Parts: sequence; C-alpha cells; structure tokens
Amino acid sequence: MKRLVIGMTAHVDAGKTTLSEAMLFVSGELRKAGRVDKRDSFLDTHAIERSRGITVFAKQAVMHLNGAEYTLLDTPGHTDFSAETERALSVLDCAILVISGIDGVQSHTETIWRLLARYNIPVFVFVNKTDIAVTGKDFLLAELQAKLSHRVVDFTPREDKIPLYEELAELDENMMNSFLETGAIADENIREAVSKRNVFPCYFGSALKFTGITQLLDGISAYAKFPEYGGDFGARVYKITTENNTRLTHMKITGGSLKVRSEINGEKVTALRIYSGAKFTSADTAEAGCLVAAAGLTETFAGQGIGIEKAGTSPLLAPVLTYRLVLPQGVDVHTMYKNMLLLEEEDPALHVSFDPRFGDIHVSLMGKIQLEVLTTVIKDRFGIDVQFDRGSIAYKETIASPVVGIGHYEPLRHYAEVHLLMEPLPAGSGIEICSDCSEDVLDRNWQRLILSNLHDKTHIGVLTGSPITDIKITLVTGRASLKHTEGGDFRQAAYRAVRMGLRYAQSVLLEPFYSFTLRIPAECTGRALNDLQQMGGEFSSPENDGEFTVITGKAPVSEMADYHTDVSGYSKGRGRLTCVFEGYYPCHNAEEVIENIGYDADGDLDNTADSVFCAHGAGYGVKWDEVRDYAHLENGISFAADSRADDEPVRRSVSVSPADDDELMTIFERTYGKINRDPRTKMRREYEPPKTKAKPLPQGPVYLLVDGYNIIFSWDELKKLAADDLDLARSRLIQLMCNYRGYKKCEVILVFDAYKIKGDHREVEQVGGISVIYTKEAETADMYIEKASHELAKEHRVRVATSDGAEQVIILGNGAYRVSAAEFYEEVKAVETEIRDIIDRNSQKGRNTRNIKVKE
Repeated sequence: MKRLVIGMTAHVDAGKTTLSEAMLFVSGELRKAGRVDKRDSFLDTHAIERSRGITVFAKQAVMHLNGAEYTLLDTPGHTDFSAETERALSVLDCAILVISGIDGVQSHTETIWRLLARYNIPVFVFVNKTDIAVTGKDFLLAELQAKLSHRVVDFTPREDKIPLYEELAELDENMMNSFLETGAIADENIREAVSKRNVFPCYFGSALKFTGITQLLDGISAYAKFPEYGGDFGARVYKITTENNTRLTHMKITGGSLKVRSEINGEKVTALRIYSGAKFTSADTAEAGCLVAAAGLTETFAGQGIGIEKAGTSPLLAPVLTYRLVLPQGVDVHTMYKNMLLLEEEDPALHVSFDPRFGDIHVSLMGKIQLEVLTTVIKDRFGIDVQFDRGSIAYKETIASPVVGIGHYEPLRHYAEVHLLMEPLPAGSGIEICSDCSEDVLDRNWQRLILSNLHDKTHIGVLTGSPITDIKITLVTGRASLKHTEGGDFRQAAYRAVRMGLRYAQSVLLEPFYSFTLRIPAECTGRALNDLQQMGGEFSSPENDGEFTVITGKAPVSEMADYHTDVSGYSKGRGRLTCVFEGYYPCHNAEEVIENIGYDADGDLDNTADSVFCAHGAGYGVKWDEVRDYAHLENGISFAADSRADDEPVRRSVSVSPADDDELMTIFERTYGKINRDPRTKMRREYEPPKTKAKPLPQGPVYLLVDGYNIIFSWDELKKLAADDLDLARSRLIQLMCNYRGYKKCEVILVFDAYKIKGDHREVEQVGGISVIYTKEAETADMYIEKASHELAKEHRVRVATSDGAEQVIILGNGAYRVSAAEFYEEVKAVETEIRDIIDRNSQKGRNTRNIKVKE
C-alpha cells in the first residue's frame, strides 16, 4: 500500500484542527466531524487541549483515499509549542499550511514557512474561512505570493486549464518543456515540481462548512509524491510519551519493517501501536511509511535515527526564558528532579537542570501558555502543585579567539592530563567536539572516554555561569599512567581543561534576539524608531504601506518581550508587532547583566579551573593561571599575534630534551648560587600543607551499594547472559561481588528491583558475606539505595555503583561517592586478576615446597 504522512501546520486559530476533522469526515473516516468550540474534536484528545481550545501535543489520524493510506499529523499552532511542531516535521512527506482568510499571513505563519523550507518539505496551502473573509481571493493570493513565495499558485479546479499551465511553465523547466511540446502539463511533471518545492498548490474554502475540502483531497491525491522505501530497516524517532505507565517511542518507519519482539540497540520491542486520535490498534508488523508507537524501548530519544537513518539536525527553535520550580513544603527536590527528567524525555526543549549548590530545579520555556500547561501536566502526572519563579532571560556564552586549556588531575594514585584547543564557531553552530591526538600519544580508549565526558556535560561559562555555545573543542594531547589512571581521572582533567581555557579566553556574553515586524500608523513612526534605538535593535529603513509604516529588524528579547503592550498603547490599538526567535548575538548590555548576576567563577568549586598535582606522596592544588608552568606535556600550539581576537592557532612540532631543565638550573645557580634541593622536585613548587585540618573520614568499614540490574545491563558479559537467562546473570554478578568483598574487605549490599516478593516487605539473603536485597513490590532499587546511602553516609564511607544519571546526582547530595558501571567493571576485573595472581603464586609456592621435600 502507498503511504503518505501529511503534517497539518498553521498559526494558532487559523482552523487547522477543524480542517483535519473535515478531511477525515469527507474521506469517510468519521461519521461526524467534531468541533473545537464544542470540545469534541477527534484529534484534540487531551483535557488541556479541549479546555483551552488549542492543540498542545502532536497527534495523528489515519485515513484511506483512492487506494492509499494517509496519516494526518496535527501539530500545535501556538508559538509556545513550536518546538513540538518542529520535532514532528522530521517525519513528514508533505505538509498542509492553513492560512486564515481573515488574518492572512501572520507572525507564526512565517516561522512555520521557514521551518518547512529548512526541512525541505513540499507544501500545499489551504486558505480557510473564505466564507467570512473581507478581502477577496485575488488579494489573499497576492499576499501569499508576496510574503511567502511567488511559487504559490491557485490550483482551484477550472474548465480552462491553459492559464494554470502558463503560470506553472514559468516556474519549472520540465513543465515548460512539456507545455511547449504538448500544450498541456502532465500530472507527473506537476507532481515532480511540487516534491522539489518549485510549486506550492493553493486551495480556498471553509473547513467548518466543508467547502473546498474535496478539491484539497483530490489535489493531494494527484500531486503529492509518494516516497519510495528500501528493504533495509530504518526509523526516525520524533516523540516520546507515557501512557498508563508505559513508555512509548513514536517513530516513522523509513525502510524495511518493524516487528514485535524485534531488537533495537539491545532492547526488545514488546508492542506496536498505530494511533488514530485517542484510540490505537495493536499491530504485529509496521511497514515502511507508517507512524507507529513502540513499547519496550527505554533508551530512545526524540530526533534519534535508528538503523539506516542518521541522527536528526539540531532544532532551529529554542526557549529563551528560564524558570525555577518552587516546590510545596515536604516535596523532595531529588524526587521531583527525576520526575522532571521524565518530562524532558517527552519535550527535550525543557532543558531541565539541577543546581546542586542551591538545590534548585530550572526549566526552559517558550512563554506563559506553556508555563501554565506544564503546571497542569505536573499536577496530573505527579500530583504536585508547583509554582514557578518569574522567568529570566536564558543567556549563553562563547569565546572570541582560540585558546588552549590544560587540565591535570593527580591526587595520590590517580593520574590524567588533557590539553584542549578551543576555537570560536559561527553563530548557531552549537558545540563541536573532536580529536586531533595521535593514538601513539594517547590510547584510543582514553580518547573516546575524554570525548564522551565532554559530550555528557553542559559546560558553563565564566562570566555568568550560562551554558557555552558556538565553540569547537579539539583534544590535542593527553597522558595516562599505566598503573594509576582510572576513567574518572580523565573526566576531572577534561572538565578542568575546559574551564581553564575559558578563564584565559576572551569570553563573550550572548543573549537571544527576536526578528520582528512592526506595523504602525505613519504618525507613530518617530516614537517607534526611538524605542527601537533605545532597545539596541537593528532595523531597516521604514517602508510605507498606505496609511501604515512597516519596520523590520532584530532586537534583544529582554527589551522587546513586553513591547507589544506599548505598541498597542501609543498606536491606540492599530499597531501590530510580530516577533520570531532569531538566534543568539552579543549582549547589548553585557556589563550590566554580568554585574547583576554576580557569578563568581573562582567560588564555583563544582566547576573549578584549577588542577591537582602530586609531590611528596600527596596531592596539592595549582591555580589555573599557573598550570601551564606545571604541565607535564607540550601541546605544540602557539598564537602568532598579540591581539586575541585575530589569533590563529599554529601547530608546531616541539622537541624538549631532558637536558633543558638542567641547563636552566645551571644558569640560575651560576647567577644566584648553589641550591640544595631534591633534584626530583627542584623545578616544582614546594608543597604547602593546609593551614586548617580536614574533617576526619568516618571510621569503620566502607559500604558498597550496587544497583544490580543497572550493572547487569551495563556490562556486556552479564548482558549476554541475561538475554538467555536472567537468573544466570544474577548469579554470576553475586559471585563476582562475593570475590570483590573478600578481596577488598568492605561491606557489599547488592540490590535488585522487586523480583521475588509480593507485598510490603523485602527479602534479604546473605550469600558469601554479602547482603543480597530484593526490594518490596512497590519499591525500586533506586529508592532503596537513595535511602540507604543517606543513612549509612552519616557514620560510614559509602560508595554506590550505578550509571543512572539522576541517581548519581542524588547520591552526591547524600554524601556518598558515585562509581559508574564502566569504572566499577574495571575495578572488579582488576580484583579478579589479582585473585588469580595470588592463586598462581600460592600454587607455584606449593609446588616448590613439594619439590624440596622430594629432594630431601
């Protein structure tokens, strides 16, 4: 069956959902078309949508026409939910752009048009509400051609098609050749031109009165090009939702097919659902071209490419306001943070973050409507009445010139050094991370670990503590110790290298800008130009439009966010301001913003730029501006010019012989006299003992808490066993923990989610000296570990082995030490090796003793 996915897009209140209802009704899928004002529309299924009369969540409906299957994907029209619309665009084959015949092309219409162009989506235009529009069809078509594209063509059916053919021939070479040769244009040529966005068919009608709907459906059936799919499996994830505690991954199959029990990235698909409105049908197989929701996948994310599909592009739209959650008394902030991470999976644009210094949760939002909807969602999903502080501008930071950052981490029995080249990128580029380090210098596995750690962290700048952007970070060189280096050492070194580079660099504070169009009465032009200059905006020369003046340009969000109320006031309601997020540009009042925020880069100990070196068997700190003098490696990069803004990094080969330091010392002693000092440390600063005594470590045994299933599914060895027999994998992990406990002499508590127990009690087993705990029925291993680590850390040193990101944050807050699954795997393997070596030595010693007795 031929399949086509059609996106329904529009500015809010243009009648998009009503058009979807009409198309489903005319095609025979609905017996009765619902209405938004009566709160019974087929696609606005959520209570929030029906109460507000707007679309908030993208939803689909399936219809069949002329032997083909069409999936309508209804997207939000309100600007606050434009990120949801953009995620849906990645799976569309074509789109219907709905224009209100009353309002014409509006601000968000132009944003959607730009998004459709970015994703190269063919577009059919439907001008709605023409039955009550004041202006005629010719005027509306002229506006579309002027504000959107001259390629918008009226496709209203007519007896004489020659004028249509003549207009189409001017827009596409193939159609011109066909018209010149035959005097007509074949549907195939029109279909090809539409698919290449050389033509945008336009239809007129009224969705509420079902006029023009049949012509639109016939036009899509005739001129929309059905995609061709290959046999290799591929899928594009565009949305994550949760329904009745079931996590659903919404995706479009772009090749081959997907079956129940199929494996995707090590996880099995347990069910397939094909939705139409609020209802769904279960399917055993989803063919190419289908939009399907898959259950059983826990690691998927919006924008992910599966199989032959590549990862999606970075979204164009981004929130410009950040809000702080204000929790009711008694609500645990760590639990709420985990809840918010679940919502971030469904809407990645929320950018949920946790500030461990103040215990605050922050989210990024588009506007007030989204804020109100989010408050309702949190209440419905988690039963918590939250409030939000007043929104603040989401600033970002970048650098103006290249710089090298060095991070060194060498407390006792640890070692890692990392050198990073940081270079500015064009605006809107984001963060790029790569390596230019030879594997002869640093092993590939260590390099991958460094790059992975750099990817995982949201790095913040040194001016205001805002996230950095538009920077390319290149690993230049690094060093590890065969004996002492652990995975966490490179994480520390890499983070310190980034911060050290930012401290040296010329940092630039960025703020979000709106692209605006201001339409005001001519007599208000002077007031408007003065306001825009005071805002720090950039704008073109005013243009006359009859009795009105039109000004376009860009201005800071911080200045223009509430300007529409001023426009309405001084224009007496006749002016109109439309704003669209443009991007991030240098802040117009950076000094004032930096002073008001008052960020202390030196006082931010969680993001330190200082390094740790070792001398006399103890680690000591070195300030970031002295690290270059202490570094063990040369990175071979110099900057030719003195002006930072014009500097270009130059790679040079550096050869430093061991005699260089000796020559310097000889010259120094010749000038100032003999220095009697340990030759191993004569070029290093003496270690200064701390002036204050550190808090003594808790006495008694060390406790190790292990998240059992998290470890099983993180270690390849156990994961393979679990695929065949989960009991076998669990027994193998218990055996490894028994060996680990016997060698390390620590207390091991191995925790599994409720497996055996039904009821309100846990089961505890003692196996080989370790405690194996199966949680009670409604209790997860995470919950138990969080409580246990909080209590044990008061009197003991506690380590927790898990790779659950949210759990690690909570563990640190409880005063315990976190160990990732990868790091713990290396520890366990090292213990197993040591045990085998001891056994081998004892066996050899026994054989030697027996040989001596035989000789005697």
